[in-house]
Amino acid sequence: MDNLSRSTCANPTEQESILAKLSQQLVRLEKRDLELWAIVVISGIAVAFGLLAVLFPAAFLRNENFHFEVSVPRETFIALVAALVLLNTYIGFRRFEIRRLREKVISTTLQGELIRLQSFVDPLTEVYNRRSLDEMAGRYIAHARRTNKSLSFGIIDVDRFKEVNTRFGHLTGDLVLAEVSSLLKGCVRGCDAVVRYGGDEFLLILADADIEGATKVAERIALGVQDWNKGGHLEKFVLGLSLGLVQWRDGMTMDEALDEADQNMYRAKEASRAAPARV
Repeated sequence: MDNLSRSTCANPTEQESILAKLSQQLVRLEKRDLELWAIVVISGIAVAFGLLAVLFPAAFLRNENFHFEVSVPRETFIALVAALVLLNTYIGFRRFEIRRLREKVISTTLQGELIRLQSFVDPLTEVYNRRSLDEMAGRYIAHARRTNKSLSFGIIDVDRFKEVNTRFGHLTGDLVLAEVSSLLKGCVRGCDAVVRYGGDEFLLILADADIEGATKVAERIALGVQDWNKGGHLEKFVLGLSLGLVQWRDGMTMDEALDEADQNMYRAKEASRAAPARV
């Protein structure tokens, strides 16, 4: 793995598109705000030139000092003051509307994105679901191409899961799946992804990871399984996970990568039938 530590790394699944969309909308609002400021400046300049047009024709020089004598009708003065008050009131109101619209845009956009993300999460295991796979895998692959870094996939199958449902019931089977997903999430970094690939199958997407780094993750998972089994959660049942890994190569499609990982997983399952506690 290019980064074998559990430290943070660039997450290709961060919502660049939603941030870009939000940024564009906010930029448009900022432009409208700037337009209002431009109106204020232009209005100020217009008023200043108007005053100069009134004052300078009435100016005359006495003792090297400028003296101004201006006579403005009361109606004109009141109209000018009223216009300035109305203009500033309008601009203030419009700026308040823009601030409120900005807050609404941020709130609506983030709420919409939250709903979208929730549709990509499996409610039982609280990891990504199969529906999210195409979009997520596409982003990871694009990230690997753009940064010229490694990318690995891993398919995990819970061994003898039907036995859990048969002996302990489907509710216990659901709890086991939730435990497995929690174990997997604890063995990967924040930039990686865990996906519920099928009923009792999970998919790992490991960013910036070559096959050596992915093997390190598999070792952490094996230790986690051993610790889980030591807890004696299910009577006379030993949890086993079969894991198949593959390193993505440029030019390889996602389906090709997952097929290869799936084949490696079945090889691992066959090899571990005599030792079900091993991954």
